[in-house]
Order: sequence, then structure tokens, then C-alpha cells
Amino acid sequence: MNKLKTIMIIDGGGRGATLVDKYGQSKRVGKILVVPGNDLMQINTKKPVVTYQYLKTTSIKEILEICKKEQVDLVDVAQDNAVEAGLADTLLAEGIKVVGPTKKAGQLEWDKAWARGFMKKYQIPSPDYHVFSSTKDGIKFVNSKSKASWFVKASGLAEGKGAIPAKNGRQAIDAIKQMARFGKSGETYLLEQWLIGEEFSAFALCDGKNFQVVGFAQDHKQVFDGDEGPNTGGMGCVSNPLIVDENIRKQVKEIFKKAVDGLKIDGRPYKGVLYLGGIVIRGAVFVIEFNARWGDPEAEVILPSIKNDLYEVSQDIINGTIGKLNLKIDKKVRVVVAAVAKGYPVDYQSVKGKKVFGIDKAIKAEAKIYGAGIKKVNGGYMVAGGRILFVMDEGKNVIEARERAYRALRKVNIEGNNLHYRTDIGWRDVARLRETLRRGKKG
Repeated sequence: MNKLKTIMIIDGGGRGATLVDKYGQSKRVGKILVVPGNDLMQINTKKPVVTYQYLKTTSIKEILEICKKEQVDLVDVAQDNAVEAGLADTLLAEGIKVVGPTKKAGQLEWDKAWARGFMKKYQIPSPDYHVFSSTKDGIKFVNSKSKASWFVKASGLAEGKGAIPAKNGRQAIDAIKQMARFGKSGETYLLEQWLIGEEFSAFALCDGKNFQVVGFAQDHKQVFDGDEGPNTGGMGCVSNPLIVDENIRKQVKEIFKKAVDGLKIDGRPYKGVLYLGGIVIRGAVFVIEFNARWGDPEAEVILPSIKNDLYEVSQDIINGTIGKLNLKIDKKVRVVVAAVAKGYPVDYQSVKGKKVFGIDKAIKAEAKIYGAGIKKVNGGYMVAGGRILFVMDEGKNVIEARERAYRALRKVNIEGNNLHYRTDIGWRDVARLRETLRRGKKG
């Protein structure tokens, strides 16, 4: 009998918790290590899960030492800072198998200015943009285009919070001045044309030469219902949104091909999960961004749909055989909702350390619970971050999946009534489905 494999996941949030769940279902996997991980990751598998919460995802030397000591068979680099730091490069140089792009391939995410140039070079449809490295030059440009609307974006990584919408010149200037709070990531920034349309995300498994599209999702970035308030890392999403029809699927496949082929031509072949953030305008797809890993919370609705053994899928990515994989995806719709600390993403320090109640009750409601900013203390749980956990459920359609997810989430609370979540995740698809059902009854 073949020896069971030890794998390592690089992530600390809901995405990492979902990967623990999925790898834990593999008959080939015996032990799961997670850097840094969190205290709620063990609940979805009976296999041993070891977390290293004293480490960062960029603690390359320490991660390498653990891999050697524990004889790790596979490392899944699922976090953007680790990609930028070149973790995959170091591990590959030591002969350790990796799912996740090299630093050069991952530049598609960690350097937005470079990424826009790459898209232009390979004729990937995207918004008009302008790159600046000084506050003065950006403001001067805005003043010359005072009636235009922009998204002002830090070129570097900013935990999903580096894109600031600006409807007019005054807001754009204010956003430019905010780039300084992102430190080095905001030293170079972009003014991008504000495109009006409906957003979605798509995911492809890439082996450096070939790829397979694995699923679609629609995230809800803003913190309050009705898409109001500041951007977050993601407040919830729905899988395979109804906006994605055959026309959109075809365009997405063409875009992924251009990206994968372009990276190969440029000498930076991409191996891992490639995330396409798109927007649909009158039936045409434009790329808002590429990310070099699973999205969070998109992973929580896409990964459970894969019926293949994830360890074996990872081997196809590593071995360059993804094109031969018989990818099996179920037809269920999934909805995930983020449970966050009140005040997130602006100021939630007063909620840290407060007790979290009802997790066991939510699990009994048969929903999946994926931990993020949470710690286990004296047999109970307490708040340790902004996005605390994610509640995911599934159904034959978005209405059923959403009702099940919210039924479970309502069992969770934070001491002092400090829990916040959006109540309208999947609202576009719910409206579409209800309209379809209404027309059906009339017909």
C-alpha cells in the first residue's frame, strides 16, 4: 500500500480552511499542515491538521525547514503575499512539489501596473488605464480630466482593499492621497476607467501549457447590503452566477488561453489556480484583474463542486497533464456568507477577543463552517480578526442554497451583539430566478 501523503497549505483564512476540507477528502492524504492556519480548520476533517500560527505565509526559511522535517509531499501556495515573496521558487529549487505560481508568473497579481501592460500586449480586453508614481502627477492628470470617473488602485497587494472608486475629480484626488496608507504597495498606483457592468469571477487550473476552467462565482465586496460602504476582502458569494451564459463562458476561455499562452511566451509559465475577475458590459467581458490563487470567499463555493480527488488534480497541475484530466463538477448552486466583526473593514479592534457563540449549532444545521479570524480558548472560540468565519450551504438553486446558509448563520453570534453580515448575498441571481419563476407561472 502506498504511503499516505503529507501536504502543506499556505493560507490562514476561509480559503485555506476549504482546502483543508477538500484535501482531507483525499484517500491519498494522511496529514495536513497549514501555515499559518486557524483554530477552526480541524472541524471539517478527521485527519490530523497541524497549524503554525506563529509563522507568516512569507516565512520562507521556516516553511522550508518544516517541509524537510515533515517530509512534505506537496505544498499548495494559496496566498498572494507568499506568491510575491517567491515561496514557490524556493521550494521548487529544493525539489519540493508545489501547486502555485512562481514569483515571475504571479506578477500578474502582485504588480497591477505590470499586469495591465501584459494584458495590453496580448490583447486581453481591459479598461483604459494610466500609471503614476507620484501624488503630484496623478492629481495633475485628474485635474485635466475632471469629469471622468475612475478606480484608483494601488499597484501592489493591499488585502483586497486597494481599489477605491472615484465618481469625480474630487473623489479621485482624495483616493490618490489615500495611496500612501498602503505603503510600498501604493507607491505606484493606477487610474483605471470606471466600467459600468456586472462583475463575476472565473477560475482555471493551469499546468504551464494548458488549462481547464473549473467554475464561476459572483463576490460581494462591499460591507453593507445593496453594495454600499467600503470594499472588503469579500462578504460572500454565489457559485456559477446566472450572468455567465455560453457567450460569457466562450469569451472567458479565450481570455484564459491568451493569458496562459502569453505567460509561457514570456518565459514565466503559470502552474496553479488562475483567477479572472471580469465585468460584463453589453455581453462583452473585460478583465478587472487577475489573481494568482483561489479567491476568498470564492474558493468556499467552487472547491466543494469538484468531485475529483484534489491531491490527484494537483498532480496533474504539477506534471503538466491538466489537459487530460476528466474534470467532474457537480450542478449544485452554493452560497457562502462571511460573518465579520462589527466595524470591519475600518475599525473592529474593540471586538477582538470577544466570544463567538453558536458554531456547533450551525454545524448541526448541516452547513459548512470555514474558519478565518478566530481562535480557540478554553474550549470556546473568540474573535481574532475582521472576517471571523464563513458559512456555506448548497441547493438546487440560489434561493434554496441561500436560505440554508442564512438559517445556519443565524445560529452564530458574538458577545455583545458584535456580529455583522450582509443579508443579501446572491441578490442578483435571486431576482433573476424569481422573475423566471414568475414568468413560468404566467405562461
